[in-house]
Amino acid sequence: MKLAEKNGTDTTLRFLHLEDDTQDAGLIAACLDNAELACEITQVETRGDFIARMESEKYDLVLADIQLPDFDGQTALALVRERWPEIPVIILSGTVGEEQAIEFMKNGATDYVLKERLARLVPAVRRALQEVEARVESRIMEAQFVEAQKMEVVGHLASGVAHDFNNILSVILGYGNLMMAELEPESFPFKCAEEIQHAAERAVGLTRQLLVFSRKETITPVVLDLNEVIADMEKMLRRLVNETIEMIVHPAAKLGHVFADSGHLGQVLMNLAVNARDAMPGGGTLTITTANVVVDEAKAPDGVSPGNFVLASVADTGTGMTDEVKSRLFEAFFTTKPAGQGTGLGLATCQSIVRRCGGFILVESELNRGTVCQIYFPSVDLPLAVPAGKQAKGPLSRGTETLLMVEDEPSIRHLTSILLETQGYTVLQAKNGQEGLNMARDHKGGPISLVITDVIMPQMGGKVMAEWLQSTYPEIKILFTSGYTDDAMDTSAHFLPKPYTPTLLIQKVRQILDTSQAP
Repeated sequence: MKLAEKNGTDTTLRFLHLEDDTQDAGLIAACLDNAELACEITQVETRGDFIARMESEKYDLVLADIQLPDFDGQTALALVRERWPEIPVIILSGTVGEEQAIEFMKNGATDYVLKERLARLVPAVRRALQEVEARVESRIMEAQFVEAQKMEVVGHLASGVAHDFNNILSVILGYGNLMMAELEPESFPFKCAEEIQHAAERAVGLTRQLLVFSRKETITPVVLDLNEVIADMEKMLRRLVNETIEMIVHPAAKLGHVFADSGHLGQVLMNLAVNARDAMPGGGTLTITTANVVVDEAKAPDGVSPGNFVLASVADTGTGMTDEVKSRLFEAFFTTKPAGQGTGLGLATCQSIVRRCGGFILVESELNRGTVCQIYFPSVDLPLAVPAGKQAKGPLSRGTETLLMVEDEPSIRHLTSILLETQGYTVLQAKNGQEGLNMARDHKGGPISLVITDVIMPQMGGKVMAEWLQSTYPEIKILFTSGYTDDAMDTSAHFLPKPYTPTLLIQKVRQILDTSQAP
C-alpha cells in the first residue's frame, strides 16, 4: 500500500499529526496500531513546528485536528495544498458538523473523520494512500507515454539521417576502393586513401548505432562463432585503443555457437572497447574473454530463459563507475562524456542488440577498480554459416549480362554502374521505379538478367516496381539495397544493405546471377 514499497525496502508509513490533546493523540495512535498499520507518527502542536517538520521531512499523510489555539485544520489544509499538493490530509474533529465537513472537502481535504467514530480512521487512511498511489502511477504512465512519443520522433529522425549518411558513405567507400586499386600499395597516396577508408568504416559504425537505436536497421542473423568475430575485429579494436592500453584476448576452446548478425556483434565490441579506452586515459589493460556458461533461473533476468549461453567479457582497469552512473547506464543519450564527445547511444545500442539475440548484459564496476561488462548470448546447437567477415580472395568474377540499376541518389547510381561495367556487365540506369519500368519495357537489346534497386524512392519504390517487372518478366532477378528497411522486405528476397563495398556488390551480383531461379 505504501508508495515507498515500490521503490525501496522501507515499508513504514510516516504520518505528521497536528494535535494539541495528548489523550486524543494516544487514542489515534492506538487505533492505527491495532489495525497493524505500520506507521511512524510525529505529533506537533504549533504552526511553526508543523511547517518546520513538513519542510525538513518527507511524510506520507497529514492528520490535522480541526481546531488548535494558534492554528487550525483549515489553515493547515490550505498550507499543505499550496506547498505539498500530493500529500493527503485527513481532518479530525471532536464535534459533528456536516457543513464543516463539506467545506473541508471542497477545499481539498482527503477525508473528514469524527474522533468519536475512529473506526473510520483506518479505512480512510488506506483509501487516501491508495488514491495518491493511483495518481502517481497515472502520472508516471503519462510521462512514459510522452517520453515514448519523443523517442519515436527521435528514432525517425535518426533513421532518416543515417539513411542519407549511408548513401554518402557508399560513395566514399566505393571510390576509395577504386583509387586504391590504381595505386601502389607502398605509395603515399595509397596510404592516404587507406586512412579515408578506415575513417569511413568508423562512420559506418556510427550510422549502425543510429539505425539499431531507431530499430530500422537491416539485420542478417546467422550461426556464428564469437571467437571468429572477435578475431576479425581485433585489428580494428587495437586501432581504437591508444598505445598506452594493452589489449589481451583470451578465446575459449570449443566455444558454442550463437545466432546473431556479425555486424551487430562487431558494433557491441567497438562500443565497449571505446568506453574502456575512455575510462583509462592514463593507460591500462583491456581484456576480452569468451567462455561457455550455464545460466540458471536465479541469474536469468525477466524474459530470458535459463540454459546454455556463450559469454563475452570485456574488462578494463579504468576509473570505474558510481552507483548513480550504473543505474542510468543503458538510458539512451545518457553519457558522462563532455558535450560533443559522445552521443550516449553506445550502451543503449549494445543492450538493444543483445536483447534481439535473446541475451542480456551484466555490468560490474567500482570506482578506481575498473569495469567488467559481461554479454550473454544463447548458445545454439546448429552448424556454422559462412565464417564471419570472410570474403573470397583473388580476382572478382566477371560477367556479360545486362543489368538495370534503379537508384534515386545519382552518386550511388553512377558509382555502382561504373563498378559493374568494369567487370564486363552492361548497365542501364534509372532514377526511380517508374523510370525503371519504362526502361525495361523499352529496352531492345539482350534480356535484363538482374535489377539492382533501392527500396525507397520517389514516385515508385523498388518493391512495387519489382512486383510489376516479375509479373511481366518472370525470369528477371531482383537485388534490393537499402540502409534501413528490415520491416519492408520479404525474408526470401535478395538483399544488400548499404553502405556496401565494391567487393560485396560484385560478389552478390554474381551469386544471384548464378542461381537457377529468382527467389
